Amino acid sequence: MCAKIKEKIDASIEGKLRSLYELQLIDSKIDKLRTIRGELPLEVSDLEDIVTGLETRLNNVTTEVQDLETQIDEKKQAVKDFTANIKKYESQQGKVRNNREYDAITKEIEFQNLEIQLAEKRSKEAKAGVALKSDLLEKSKTEFEERTKDLKQKKSELDEIIAETEKEEVGLLKDSEIASAKIEDRLLNAYKRIRANTRNGLAVVTVDRDACGGCYNKIPPQRQLDIKTNKKIIVCEHCGRVLVDATIIPDEQQA
Repeated sequence: MCAKIKEKIDASIEGKLRSLYELQLIDSKIDKLRTIRGELPLEVSDLEDIVTGLETRLNNVTTEVQDLETQIDEKKQAVKDFTANIKKYESQQGKVRNNREYDAITKEIEFQNLEIQLAEKRSKEAKAGVALKSDLLEKSKTEFEERTKDLKQKKSELDEIIAETEKEEVGLLKDSEIASAKIEDRLLNAYKRIRANTRNGLAVVTVDRDACGGCYNKIPPQRQLDIKTNKKIIVCEHCGRVLVDATIIPDEQQA
């Protein structure tokens, strides 16, 4: 009776190993499809950020140029107003009754002239600012157009690749969910943790040429024999990946 119980436990472990390896094969296919896309999703995301930033800068510089042009118009109008005031005060000088009134009007004329000089100075500064900002605006427009063109091209490439692989990936993702449902939570969480900590996403590997199929470190002969029996879950002492015998799943099912 004890022998039957032990046989049942061994069979259960073999089933767990088979389910884990099946899940790994499916997830590796998904990884391969995503690898085909390469860095395109990241490139598209980066370009979107760049284009957004350039658009913001373009809008800001455009607003700054408009503000400077408004200042120039305001200063031009101010010069006209001050000039009109001077003519008015000059006409009043001939009608003054005493030196005190004459001196007051003279000071007003001097003040208006100073205001004209200041307005012309501010206008000149604003024009220099417009020239500088206009140059930046043209460069920003060119860069924005170039980057927008690059983004459009990269998006087109990504959309094309996604269109080619999306149907297959959706099917594999469903298969992955089904395979995951067959595995107990503790084992599944361990599998996900190992996958997350490896560059190639391999959490379950076979022994290949007497070595771990993940880190390629040698596996002792006795340990290899234990792996072939499929009676216990064995992990690589070097990388922590789960080791399984290649024959646990027929070749035709691995394709």
